[in-house]
Amino acid sequence: MDVVVLPGRNFGPNAPVTWFPTAVAERRGARIHRVEWPTGPPAPTDDGAVGWIADVVESVLADLPEPALLIGKSLGTLAAGVAADRGLPAVWLTPLLHLSEPAASIARATRPALLVGGTADPSWDGQLARELSEDVLEVPDADHLLVPPGTVRDAAAVHLGVVEAVEAFLDRLGWPSPVP
Repeated sequence: MDVVVLPGRNFGPNAPVTWFPTAVAERRGARIHRVEWPTGPPAPTDDGAVGWIADVVESVLADLPEPALLIGKSLGTLAAGVAADRGLPAVWLTPLLHLSEPAASIARATRPALLVGGTADPSWDGQLARELSEDVLEVPDADHLLVPPGTVRDAAAVHLGVVEAVEAFLDRLGWPSPVP
């Protein structure tokens, strides 16, 4: 099983918000493919941003024998159309639900998607997320980095919640148990 990790615009694929969900899949035997955006990724609202993301993701998927899952953060969620077109399940972290394209692509997907967002994130719409997917983790007061106000311990607790949600999602998809 191959997992493609799509970072946000400002942080790479090893930022904690993507690293923890990726580690869950890796512990279940997945081969991980971390995308580093070429220099100067577009802003999500730029003309052509969806096509630019799709081209990068399609070039990665073309080399994979067994694409199984996309994990995307923010800008990476513009690949929701690729997931829908290819019938791939996805974990969308802070999906850009305020933009029509990712929301419409998630709506037309034939495979499940886990949507994770915070109520203090202007790109998150909890009501829409629950209409688009039965797999939703909404983090009270968390921002676009999934960081709530409070202590570092509070932020770490969010990552634990994301790990638990991803584990339950992969269980629902029938992925194998973690390798000890």
